[in-house]
Amino acid sequence: MHKRAGSSTALRFVLAALMPLVLLVSACSSDNDNSKGSDDDNDIAVKIGIQNFNESKVLAHLYGEALDRNGFEVSYKELGGFRDILYGAFEKGDVNFTLEYASSTLEFLNEQAGQASPDIDTVMPLLREQLKAKNLTALDPSKAVDSNAFVVTAETAKAKNLKSMSDLTPDLRLGGFADCPTNPFCIPGIQTTYGVDLSKNFSPGDGGDLTKQALKGGAIDVAVLTTTDPDIITNNWVILTDDKGLINADNIVPVASDKLITDGGSTFEKLVNSISAKLDTKALTELNRQFVVDKEDAEDIAEKWLDDNGF
Repeated sequence: MHKRAGSSTALRFVLAALMPLVLLVSACSSDNDNSKGSDDDNDIAVKIGIQNFNESKVLAHLYGEALDRNGFEVSYKELGGFRDILYGAFEKGDVNFTLEYASSTLEFLNEQAGQASPDIDTVMPLLREQLKAKNLTALDPSKAVDSNAFVVTAETAKAKNLKSMSDLTPDLRLGGFADCPTNPFCIPGIQTTYGVDLSKNFSPGDGGDLTKQALKGGAIDVAVLTTTDPDIITNNWVILTDDKGLINADNIVPVASDKLITDGGSTFEKLVNSISAKLDTKALTELNRQFVVDKEDAEDIAEKWLDDNGF
């Protein structure tokens, strides 16, 4: 377009001929500029910290893909570790957003002061107070809970009429984490809260594959797993209801830096809270199943869930 013509007449001819193309390009450029300058592209960086376990990656992409769709500049940082590394990364500015677990995070930050509770409404103000000292904010907790779960097969549930933890009896064979005999949320807690001593028939395991194989094979009657373990869905196992509130409320809760909260404004908060409002334990367990069992990509899993839920 900067090529010179041989005369002013020739120049006018070339310009006239090119004018429709120039207008078309200008129109396209105008459309693109409007898109980049709209509320859908806000150039705010969201740096999501991922702890070293599968569910953390699934959750990171679930919230991250939604934020990306709404114009935030999303990146992911796999920390290769857990909370001790995560909060150091927040302090350094390497991350400014993550998905946490309410009661476990509270007890980590308060150095195991015993403030956690089965009631999420009790936990959240205490958690927010702890985070405030680190210039961090907890947004709305989701209905998804990942905590210890006492699990039986469907056959055992029917044969022994097991629905809740109040139905436990001393003859049942319990299997789970090796620390269960001393863990206040396992055998000691069951005895204190439910009045049942399961210590005599305890089989130590890993709370993972070994414990699940023992449950599947009939070597134990009750397994201590986690509520969002995908094998619970795959095997149609039953989680006994914690009807007397032994287990603390470990709801999934988004945590962000105060600066990100300020920069992101109401758009950021409303979007994150709307995802949390739709995410429950059953949905998260299914997302974990797709990632762990079906070996689907975390980004693809997130995209489908967001599409299915109107995001």
